[in-house]
Amino acid sequence: MFHIHVERLIGKDIDTVFEALSDHAGYARFAGVRRSMLLQPGDEEKNGKGAVRHVIGEIMEFRELITDFERPTWMGYRILESSPLPIRHERGDITLTPEGDGTRVFWESVGHVDVPVLGQLVLDRLAERSGSRAFHAFLKSIVRS
Repeated sequence: MFHIHVERLIGKDIDTVFEALSDHAGYARFAGVRRSMLLQPGDEEKNGKGAVRHVIGEIMEFRELITDFERPTWMGYRILESSPLPIRHERGDITLTPEGDGTRVFWESVGHVDVPVLGQLVLDRLAERSGSRAFHAFLKSIVRS
């Protein structure tokens, strides 16, 4: 099982940070993302609950469902499909809280790389490291924008 947890204080207001993280079609501006698109709009908001996004990274590709959306403090998601490695994703959560003049972001993702047991242990650890780097890079991009 992998458990990715990234926390960062960003010197921008909560609305700006939430907009950047919930702009699914705009993920291509983040390091490590080659292309991103909104495949299906959300139930009440374009990028909200029920939205389906497709994110193509340098190594992995994901189709994800937005499962929760509480502007501007929380967004939950679940990976529906991934390639080239299959991921059995339990949940992903991005929680934002105002802190001083900035916003504290907690980003968590939990799941399994769905391969035989020996490979799963190695790949889950690799997923934790690469996922942590990717989430840090996303948040760093928001700081620079």
